[in-house]
Amino acid sequence: MARSLVIKVTAGADAPERCNQAFNVAAAALASGVPVSLWLTGESSWFALPGRASEFELPHAAPLADLLAAVLAAGRVTLCTQCAARRGITVDDVIDGVRIAGAPTFVEEATAEGVQALVY
Repeated sequence: MARSLVIKVTAGADAPERCNQAFNVAAAALASGVPVSLWLTGESSWFALPGRASEFELPHAAPLADLLAAVLAAGRVTLCTQCAARRGITVDDVIDGVRIAGAPTFVEEATAEGVQALVY
């Protein structure tokens, strides 16, 4: 069985390098043919909203909007249910292709056979 990645990013503009690393690893894995599920939690939740990834800047890093687009095109992007609720984000607010799901779904994905979970 091929391995896949479940990547949970908890950081946003509050920790830009850690945030960018998660998106960069997700996009690089997808480009290498590795299936990826990217989870937006904590401050990264804001990137589920249209235009927010374009506002993120980190010198010498690929644009976050490009990395997110790559993951949306070839992988899965999930916004944490509780994180969305705490920020007043609903399913009607998010970018097309982003789903909202909770801890049971994360646990199911992260514990599946052949999965490596990474948390940033």
